[in-house]
Amino acid sequence: MNGYTLVANLTLSSSSNGYLFENTMSNSRLIHGSGALPTPLESWAMRRGDDTFNVIAGSLGGFMSGLVTCPLDVIKTKLQAQGGFRIQNKNGITSNIVYRGMIGTAGVIWQQEGLKGMYRGLGPIILGYLPTWAVWFTLYGRSKQFLGRHIESQNIVNIWSSIVAGACSSIFTNPIWVIKTRLMSQVSQKALGNNARPPWYYKSTFDAARKMYRTEGLRSFYSGLIPALFGLTHVAIQIPAYEVLKIKFTGRGMGESSGDDNFKHYSGVVLASFLSKLLASSATYPHEVLRTRLQTQQRSFGYTSTRPLALENGQSTSKNNPSSASKFQRYEGISMTIRTILREEGWKAFYAGMGTSMMRAIPAATTTLVTFEYAMKHLRAAKEEGKQKSLNMYKLD
Repeated sequence: MNGYTLVANLTLSSSSNGYLFENTMSNSRLIHGSGALPTPLESWAMRRGDDTFNVIAGSLGGFMSGLVTCPLDVIKTKLQAQGGFRIQNKNGITSNIVYRGMIGTAGVIWQQEGLKGMYRGLGPIILGYLPTWAVWFTLYGRSKQFLGRHIESQNIVNIWSSIVAGACSSIFTNPIWVIKTRLMSQVSQKALGNNARPPWYYKSTFDAARKMYRTEGLRSFYSGLIPALFGLTHVAIQIPAYEVLKIKFTGRGMGESSGDDNFKHYSGVVLASFLSKLLASSATYPHEVLRTRLQTQQRSFGYTSTRPLALENGQSTSKNNPSSASKFQRYEGISMTIRTILREEGWKAFYAGMGTSMMRAIPAATTTLVTFEYAMKHLRAAKEEGKQKSLNMYKLD
């Protein structure tokens, strides 16, 4: 903006939303405007604080993570959940082993459902990750500010901030994750056939929500919430570890950058996110299996029998329709679920799909955190650039 503008005596004062221009009617003078106008993004960023930036950067991180890792999430979920199902094989015998390993599971999914099957549940993944990380990063930042005024140790502040943010985001988004888990874990129509389709087959995200509410009630949307809350130990390990490692590798805290998109900085971000996720996942994986088992069973089916389903050599002794196993509520609470899995499948079941989970979780965490850091860098840079352009627009002659 070039030219001359007659204004009152101009005083610049900074605020959290940018620079405010104050004046009095005395001592008016002629000043010269120079420099470029702020871009729309810069003008918008000047009026926003870190809370808004956290929402946007967290949402972008969650979106990219879900898009990149959805196929691995499908494979992991099927491996975790299959112990709770009974599938009919070619000889008419029911068995609970359909998926074996990451490659074998991917092959079964591709053969039965094609590319669409690899992205089953993508809708609720996107719907889930967007609010999850938007809520999480916002509350994490706020909690750090609040707790930092009362707790001296920064590591303790980071741990408790992670727990608070994780609890709130888990409660808020649990219904979406239940739907996602059910969509991903169900066996395809081709595998079952029309006569053996389970009563809870869902065609889409909204179809699943409608059927769950109609047949099981509101409570079904919070299946697995308790083990999900137990999983807060995961973020209590992962994020504080990431903060420590990022400072060690880059010299900057979460959401801070070196000012340039240099290879060294983002290599440090990738390495910190990789190591922190590996540590947290290794320590807390069994809770994911418990959560998945609770989320993938229905609560009511209009079926009155409570006869337990016996297993011999990994095979069901039930002579009912193969889909009948899904008509029993096999898991009641954390302790019963643990005992049932140990009795029927052994301790290894608590680590079912762990290899695939690692291959999914680590890229997911890396994608989320790298995207978050990248978005925060550019949002903050836009804010500072907008402020500088606003200052340069008004220079005294």
